[in-house]
Amino acid sequence: MSVFKDHKISVNELLQIIPESLLSQLSINTKVDYYAKVLHGKKMFYLLLYGILENEKLSQRSLEDTFNDPIFKTLFNLDNSETVRRSSISERLSKIDVGYFKEIFDCIYEQFSNQYSTIEQTKYNLIRVDSTIVSELAGKLKAGINQNNGKKFIKYSMLFDGLLPSGIEVFDSQTYTSEENALPKTILNHVKKQKDHTNIYVIDRGLQSSRTMKKFDDQKISFIVRARENRKYQQVQSLIEEHQQKDLGELVLIKDAIVKFYTGVPIKNSKGNTHYREEKVENPLRLVIAKSKSSPEKEFWIITNAMDLSAKEITDYYRKRWDIEVFFRFIKQELNVKHFLSLNKNGIQVMIYMSLITAMLILLYKKTNNLGYKTAKRRLKMEIRNLAIAIIITHTGGDPNMIFKKET
Repeated sequence: MSVFKDHKISVNELLQIIPESLLSQLSINTKVDYYAKVLHGKKMFYLLLYGILENEKLSQRSLEDTFNDPIFKTLFNLDNSETVRRSSISERLSKIDVGYFKEIFDCIYEQFSNQYSTIEQTKYNLIRVDSTIVSELAGKLKAGINQNNGKKFIKYSMLFDGLLPSGIEVFDSQTYTSEENALPKTILNHVKKQKDHTNIYVIDRGLQSSRTMKKFDDQKISFIVRARENRKYQQVQSLIEEHQQKDLGELVLIKDAIVKFYTGVPIKNSKGNTHYREEKVENPLRLVIAKSKSSPEKEFWIITNAMDLSAKEITDYYRKRWDIEVFFRFIKQELNVKHFLSLNKNGIQVMIYMSLITAMLILLYKKTNNLGYKTAKRRLKMEIRNLAIAIIITHTGGDPNMIFKKET
């Protein structure tokens, strides 16, 4: 029930995008309700969604209070006689089927992205890819990636289309300390679920392997990667014409060429020791080198297999990678993703999916109503509160319109 002037979408309309029929169907198709007495999948979904929005720092104790709050039960039409304890929430998070929440995330993203216009589809097929780590309570994690100080952390590798998060992988294995392992897995898993995708994946310097770039190119996965400077390569063809405009806005074009890069191939000798033999990767890739106008000593080396883009488009696309850093800051500061509600991987995965679902609702509310991040979250919370109050007024025979009069 929006009372804000010029709002084009209300929280009630947003919540309708997550129909109860979807939650019920997924409860049947997954194992989410096995052995559950009170905290069925649908109730956990509503509890976590509401809890993330309502609490500045979510805890199992605050979720216990939230579930036992009559306002929460009224809002989501739950049985007012049911109660839960913190220990039940903790146990449920550790065992509940993560697939249920992943399916909801995928379904909601598909619904939202299917409503992109043709122009927006072109805009949002630029997928920013990066990772962030969470190490709060690292000493208490049951599993995680070991740090040098003996503590542990969890890595989230995420995909962001410029408006919404479009995919997530959660890593707690030492193998994925390196972005050379984490980012390719995240991208390849995303490609598998995208039919006839035309995505371009934009990646920072965490990924440098020429062999991985060859694998992407072989599978027709378009990418733009910020490379380390002074990599060894063989130039095949220059793409700069004699009188070409080299001004790229904040950058000046130095090189635009088709090249073949070199890579180190691991070889084991007779003693079992590994050394690297230099080999040229035969897949021709494109190298764009530009320098900053404000800091001429600073160069940007960008590798891509997107041959039909201009050099300016390539550098502009790379600069949009920063959007995912803004998104990371948003979910850590506003949705408490930097805080572990559960200390095992199952609970952590459930919470990251629920945080991203909540983020999608806030981001769509933000975009449609032309608001800032903090204002969008604040007003969304206010609308949810007002919606609950309106339901209570209606149940008691009153008229909510007497209180909630839209601004004129």
